[in-house]
Amino acid sequence: MSLEKKLEASLQSRQQRQILRSLPPPTSSNPHEDDRQLIDFTSNDYLSLTSYEPLRRRFLEKLNDSRDVLGSGGSRLLVNGAGHHELETRLATFFDSPDALLFNSGFDANVGFFTCVPQEGDVVVYDEYIHASVHDGIRASRARGEDYHGSFTHNSVESLRNVLLRFIDAMPGLKSGDSNVIVAVETLYSMDGTFAPLEDIVDLVETLFPAGNGYVVVDEAHATGLYGRDGRGLVSHFGLEKRVFARLHTFGKALGSSGAVILTSPLVKAYLLNYARSLIYTTSLSAASVVAINCSFDLLEDGTSSKLAQSLEELINYTLELLRSCLEPFPRTLVSLPETLRSPPVSRIYPNTKHLLSPIIPLMTSAPRPLSARLREKGLNARPITWPTVPKGMDRVRVCLHAGNTKEHVESLVHGIVEWATQESERCRAQSDSKIGAVPLESKL
Repeated sequence: MSLEKKLEASLQSRQQRQILRSLPPPTSSNPHEDDRQLIDFTSNDYLSLTSYEPLRRRFLEKLNDSRDVLGSGGSRLLVNGAGHHELETRLATFFDSPDALLFNSGFDANVGFFTCVPQEGDVVVYDEYIHASVHDGIRASRARGEDYHGSFTHNSVESLRNVLLRFIDAMPGLKSGDSNVIVAVETLYSMDGTFAPLEDIVDLVETLFPAGNGYVVVDEAHATGLYGRDGRGLVSHFGLEKRVFARLHTFGKALGSSGAVILTSPLVKAYLLNYARSLIYTTSLSAASVVAINCSFDLLEDGTSSKLAQSLEELINYTLELLRSCLEPFPRTLVSLPETLRSPPVSRIYPNTKHLLSPIIPLMTSAPRPLSARLREKGLNARPITWPTVPKGMDRVRVCLHAGNTKEHVESLVHGIVEWATQESERCRAQSDSKIGAVPLESKL
């Protein structure tokens, strides 16, 4: 079979299983080109900064005044632009970190870090819902064998404890401190909108590894800009800056730009510069991207982002209240909120703080594509998420809220969901009735 036929067969198989990925239809930013603009419930633009006019003006002004605009000239190891160095210095100071290193994306940062940092005999343990980029890094690392890495149940400190104890029992070097364990978690998980019990995880690792050979690496990609003082993230919110080994922040989600940074020590930065292939062998961020990132951090530092985050939190509260009441009549297999969102929670994870609300709201459904399609017909863009992005049986329509959404937008979304669910319920009921009606009379007696 030719290569083309093999590729085509693989795609046809996915098509038949209804898991074929493709690019969504293009949407225009010009209302004259598209009379019915889709209301955004799908992007990671949580603070709506990509359409925030003051940020646009600031960016264009600074870009006009910048000494460098186009490109970057090559790899950071060949061309270390002044703008890149200055931004790293700014980020290290802002996030209270010893040092900082820019990457082109969060994917590149995670792959680069986890490919090279775990050493021979070290172990990597990760939340089962960790970003795919961490998995890819581990597969290419010295910890790629099954004896050197393992997952724990999502957000379960008890499961993490059991996994770590299993490795400690199997590997004497973890007890003596000759080997190390790296625990990888996110603060806010992108598919479920759940928060890691970060303080408990750090406490556990420090307790089980008194020799100091337990290292926590935290991915703040979806939390950057939303939580902590001036959007510094949840590591900062809980005062854990000095107790985690490395942090990842990205700029392409709530900050409306692109790129990422790893916050860590000068030693680890030097090591990444020598061994992280996703950094060494690629052209670095463009000068224009560096300008854009700086403009977004201007809004973090002047309090603008905090106001937008507060507005977003109020909208999240309103949306959850509507969904809880409106989805209650329908079968949970048809459409429902996950268990964690079905009632206003009393947080056990954050006993001393107000419960943190996530802009990511998964609508669990057995029919994600039809529901998404119906919402799109109404001018609402909320995308279906299916296996292999999420585990089998965990299909959903992922709703992302933004500071730029309004209550009217949310009401339209909830009305569209209810309308679809009502029609689906009636259709299923009619099919069930017709099957009962087709049973012979004698079998009914």
